[in-house]
Amino acid sequence: MITIDKINRSEALRYMGYKKDMDIKNTEHILDKCEKELLSVIKPRFCYRIFDIDKKGDPLSFKGCKLTLEGNDIAAHLRGCDKAVIMAATLSSDTDKLINRYKVRDMTSAFILDCMASAAIEQVCDMAQSEIIKAHHIKNITWRFSPGYGDLSIKLQREMIACLNGERLIGLTATENNILMPRKSVTAIMGISDNEIPKGKRGCAICSMANVCQYRKRGDHCGL
Repeated sequence: MITIDKINRSEALRYMGYKKDMDIKNTEHILDKCEKELLSVIKPRFCYRIFDIDKKGDPLSFKGCKLTLEGNDIAAHLRGCDKAVIMAATLSSDTDKLINRYKVRDMTSAFILDCMASAAIEQVCDMAQSEIIKAHHIKNITWRFSPGYGDLSIKLQREMIACLNGERLIGLTATENNILMPRKSVTAIMGISDNEIPKGKRGCAICSMANVCQYRKRGDHCGL
């Protein structure tokens, strides 16, 4: 079970567009209030499965799972790996409800809560990944690759959730437009190998949103 008792404030501020040298003294009281409220409602949960990669198939597929992965970027991401972790994590629907309530009466707080929740789900994913590595004595693992990165279709959201039985286990679903519900959720794929894994491209180099990204426009990045 994963618990969070503190939001990564520096990451939340980065999502909010703050630079390192900006003074936040005038907003610390509202940041503290939002963090306290968010921590009171989030219920971090995750689920995962580990599969052997079927190296004979094209596109990539897994033994014991109907999920197939089309695209050059995910193939490069899993190159040299024998197994893969398929993972999903969420902060729960109560997080969405809290943010939506504030959208009606206080957009500033709603924005801060949204950014803090984005930082929190990444913390959950980091903690979940650490637990998976420890539980299975994993020597080498890739970074998390999610649908929508590079040329990996975002349409895989539903299939990944079904593969994990994510709706029953953690209450995760996807809309017809492939938006995860609850919104502050993540699905991801990580490759596993007994051998050292070469570092592949990540970040803006493979992001399908690079040309319209608000982070890039202000000289920042999303954290990928």
